[in-house]
Amino acid sequence: MLIWIDLANSPHVPFFRALAGEFAARGHEVAFTAREFAQTVEMAEAAGLAPAVVGGHGGGRLSGKAGNLLGRAAALSRWARGRGFGLAVGHNSYSQVLAARALGLRAVTLMDYEHQPANHLAFRLATRVIVPIAFPAEALRRFGAGAAKVRRYGGIKEDVYLADFAPDPGFAGSLRERFGVDAARDTLVVVRPPAGEALYHRFENELFGELLARLLAQPGIKVILLARDGAQRDALSARFPSPDLFAPREAIDGANLVAAADLVVSAGGTMNREAAALGVPAATVYAGRWAAVDEQLVREGRLLRLATREDLESLRVGKKGDTSPRRRAGVRAEVTELVLSDA
Repeated sequence: MLIWIDLANSPHVPFFRALAGEFAARGHEVAFTAREFAQTVEMAEAAGLAPAVVGGHGGGRLSGKAGNLLGRAAALSRWARGRGFGLAVGHNSYSQVLAARALGLRAVTLMDYEHQPANHLAFRLATRVIVPIAFPAEALRRFGAGAAKVRRYGGIKEDVYLADFAPDPGFAGSLRERFGVDAARDTLVVVRPPAGEALYHRFENELFGELLARLLAQPGIKVILLARDGAQRDALSARFPSPDLFAPREAIDGANLVAAADLVVSAGGTMNREAAALGVPAATVYAGRWAAVDEQLVREGRLLRLATREDLESLRVGKKGDTSPRRRAGVRAEVTELVLSDA
């Protein structure tokens, strides 16, 4: 069977790269499309996925997002028509679900955040909806995902590609060469700003700026800022000028960077969960409605919530100790079988 995978955002790249290997091992072929957004194309090409680039970002306005969704759906439909696909798979790629529906193609969508408004569209139109066990049943019902189309897996999506991760021993050398970060001497903190233009994050997050200022005021701390786009990178670099702040323009191997960090602090979800999966200390300044999977990680002691200035003041940053990865080795095969079942 020929499977079509759409990469709508950068976290989708490592996730579907791992699943594509499982699909191929079961005798299926895979073709990728990608959206020009948040280094998704750059990461996909670096991973050897050779995606067809279809569409970009719709901007911060709701009207722009809606028009972009429909326009990209039409473009994807034109691209996919006549190629012989047997299945469309995405991580809530709304445009892909619309295109698949127009083409009469079976569509599987995966999702791990129950407060995304656009779930209403993807969950209703998809043939199958796959979510972590922690995803609330009430949210599935509210978004129109009937019990017959829902399947659950044990773990988090980051377990799919990080359960067997082994750090590159040469990565520390590349950090030293590119940013002057000495793994033996410096405390490395990796930070990810809020997704200011996302539907689920339509507010200001003042704590992130305060966090960044506090980190840069402490001696011996090097901060690598992974901005979501060029405008955000330039704005934060100008607002916090410091020789200890590095905001790379090119994509970095995310798993190796997280593994090398002494602390990861994100105002989003994926990078914190990657740190939790690898046993690296992680904290979140996300100010929106929390995902059930993140609440689970807090209960496990793998994620710290920073919600107030007092939380920031009590945060102690230093060299990490021994890590304890989750190592949920069976999740990848479990998700693979859920995607392919009934296909």
